[in-house]
Amino acid sequence: MRRLLLALLLLGGAAQAQQPARILGGFAAGGTSDMVNRIMAEGAAASLGARPVVEVRTGANGFVAAAEAARSPADGSTVVQCSTGMLTISPELPGAQMPVDPQRDLVPIANFAHSTQAMFVAATSPFRTVEEFLAAARARPGTLTYASAGIGAVSHLSGARLEQMAGIQLVHVPFRGAAPGVVEVMAGRVDAIITNLGDAVQQVRGGSMRMLAFADGIGSPAFPDVPQVGAAVPGYAVSGWFGFCAPRGTPEPVIARWAGAIRAAVEDPATLRRLGENGLVPRYENPAAFARTIATDRATWGAVIRNAGIRAE
Repeated sequence: MRRLLLALLLLGGAAQAQQPARILGGFAAGGTSDMVNRIMAEGAAASLGARPVVEVRTGANGFVAAAEAARSPADGSTVVQCSTGMLTISPELPGAQMPVDPQRDLVPIANFAHSTQAMFVAATSPFRTVEEFLAAARARPGTLTYASAGIGAVSHLSGARLEQMAGIQLVHVPFRGAAPGVVEVMAGRVDAIITNLGDAVQQVRGGSMRMLAFADGIGSPAFPDVPQVGAAVPGYAVSGWFGFCAPRGTPEPVIARWAGAIRAAVEDPATLRRLGENGLVPRYENPAAFARTIATDRATWGAVIRNAGIRAE
């Protein structure tokens, strides 16, 4: 009871104004992940009584931040961004180094945003459709290449899933992040990449890259004429998202208050505009729905990892 009272005070208006809550982020300032944290903090400020402080703790694919969150008081004063990779890929990836067990040490609060996924090639590429890419891959097995943000990244597993579902053989070319992979595709040194729309949307608008198709089954109103990969490979869809978690043991009323603040942020017109400008789609899910998404996606990515024999390096 004492912990619950303290937690409610920390999230209350007057106390919160003096001691703002903090949002821990596991990836570098200026990237999509960090931008999501700052958009959410701004949108949730009114509900929480003050704007949460965003703190960056990089390293170990987001797990440095997760470990700090897990060690923090379970009173609502600290939450951490939980990404697709942290909650659904790393736990299934043989050899992955995880300083905390996200299922044991963290509890879902809410999902916040969906990252639109798409397949890109260079503007000079001979491939103008997914069907043309697949035909070339079938004609020349093991010769076409695809870039990723690293082994075990969503962009890696998205390519592996395309191989499995389309019955093709590609060559995986991992990089340290999506940005260098996009550069190599743009230069024509790698054939394709499946990644967040925000990673390559400016290159598409600038004419240096071509978007063959969306890969997430949702798409974007900014590109209404772009098809889905699933039109060429029935059932294919890959998803990336950004949610938030709290330390295990955080009282349910505190989780509910944070979830309400995240929902208010998602419904804020300024938040919707900023998400859309960065190739993101609002995706609020309450704690129970978010937990179901985590379980479903973990099973999906686990099967891809096992079928492809992928291991962390």
